[in-house]
Amino acid sequence: MKIGIIGSGHIGGTLTRRLRGLDHDVTVANSRGPESLTDLAQETGATAGTLEQAVRDAEVVIVAIPLLAVPALPAELFDGKLVVDANNYYPERDGDIPELLDRSLSSSRWTAEHLKGARVVKAFNNIQAAHLMENGRPAGSADRIGLPVAGDDADAKQLVMELVDSLGFDPVDAGTLDGSWRQQPDTPVYGTDRNAEGVRKGLAEARP
Repeated sequence: MKIGIIGSGHIGGTLTRRLRGLDHDVTVANSRGPESLTDLAQETGATAGTLEQAVRDAEVVIVAIPLLAVPALPAELFDGKLVVDANNYYPERDGDIPELLDRSLSSSRWTAEHLKGARVVKAFNNIQAAHLMENGRPAGSADRIGLPVAGDDADAKQLVMELVDSLGFDPVDAGTLDGSWRQQPDTPVYGTDRNAEGVRKGLAEARP
């Protein structure tokens, strides 16, 4: 697939490496410009591009940037796109966003409201980058980690679940974007590397 990755930090950089390893056509962009991505591009064979270049022809766009930067993204560029939201809300970094602080709104719903017209799916936000890089396992492995995937568009969610599986993790249907708070920080499945059954149990045990 043609995949655009917005953000080249821990998760964005890791997904660039892993997805290029699966021979996907990856264009990566960040806030500092393509010239800052030369090393990553040379290492992986990904294309270093602008935001527009990463999104324009992509079949899937992964957003892995600080949440506070989401409102600055040009919403019209993402219209009709399948957007994977790999972000988390950290108040100490992102500032006070009242509806996220009291969890009356999931951070992915908040993101989707800024990117109106995009088909937003929440994934890759609850696993450490090093584990995402190193701990993928073949299907059926006893130690395979489960990753929750949440979204409102069934076809978009299914495609992302297939991508998760191809990376070596068991995709777990985590419901809708409104329910995706169950995989946010300070929940049982956040950073705990549970198997698929453990993820299902953790999602059910999560409390606002």
